[in-house]
Amino acid sequence: MPFAQLVLGSPGSGKSTYCNGMHQFMSAIGRKCSVVNLDPANNQTSYPCAIDVRDLVKLEDIMEEDDLGPNGGVLYALEELEHNMDWLEKGLSELGEDYVLFDCPGQVELYTHHSSLRNIFFRLQKLGYRLVVLHLSDSYCLTMPSLYISNLILSLRAMLQMDLPHLNVLTKIDKISSYGPLPFNLDFYTEVQDLSYLLPHLQEESSIMAGSKFEGLNTAIVELVEGFGLVGFETLAVEDKKSMMHLLQVIDRAGGYAFGGAEGANDTVWQVAMREGVTTMDVKDVQERWIDAKDDYDEAERKQWQKEADIEASKQAELAQDGEDEDDDMEGMSLPPGGSSVKVVRKNQ
Repeated sequence: MPFAQLVLGSPGSGKSTYCNGMHQFMSAIGRKCSVVNLDPANNQTSYPCAIDVRDLVKLEDIMEEDDLGPNGGVLYALEELEHNMDWLEKGLSELGEDYVLFDCPGQVELYTHHSSLRNIFFRLQKLGYRLVVLHLSDSYCLTMPSLYISNLILSLRAMLQMDLPHLNVLTKIDKISSYGPLPFNLDFYTEVQDLSYLLPHLQEESSIMAGSKFEGLNTAIVELVEGFGLVGFETLAVEDKKSMMHLLQVIDRAGGYAFGGAEGANDTVWQVAMREGVTTMDVKDVQERWIDAKDDYDEAERKQWQKEADIEASKQAELAQDGEDEDDDMEGMSLPPGGSSVKVVRKNQ
């Protein structure tokens, strides 16, 4: 039974960067992984692309032939893919039991009210794929209450529309300290706690928000999000190994991979660690690592990397010295009586 992640998110949220990083991370821990590009506008993927929707349909061709804009062209392309699922199914059949990452387009209407992407996902389920939706949001949204609330609404709508195991992820969390101090700790945002505390900051953000007309609307919106009680966030720094390990563990539990993957009995230490959850990070650890004491952690990492580099350089030097010693030993060996017993015969051409 193959497993897959469906990577959604607004433009600039880091979908392709995530797919590239997760592909490298899975390869490092011994998990076979392939990436499928479902974005007809993405003509420069940073990852090795096992299946590319641009082999079926290209955005620029649709825009030229049908006189459509970028958003309309992407919608048309996904409808075209929906009607040609045999093409996608054939490509997936060649991947076998590989864990698949689907890099989806960034147009939000595709996963808020348009049906083609959802229908494609349901067809994948019928093929036997265990799917987990990942909705990525840039952590910059935490710096502005209006952006944060907008992302809450978008995440909630995507969860209701996709109707699949779903995780919301705040990406680029390693950059959050450069945006200035947040009014609340990180757990307030990741656990979506009492949003009424955010309303005064929303009014301070813009004088328009302080009017009575918007005050009632803002209150209704936060009550709507809290009423569903569905939205929460994980965090991700794609270049940090611990952050990637933690997120993959959460994904594995959501999709069922943690209860039986396809690796078999000969699991490596990394694979066992991923299933057993020995690297679980709490949001307080994330707060300390990337906000409260980021400089101290960065300096400790630099020293650790330097130490590892010195050890590796020492090993290489020892190997090189051993090779020179072996060459010297060979040069000092005497030939047996009568020469080397090797006769060279030259033939006239």
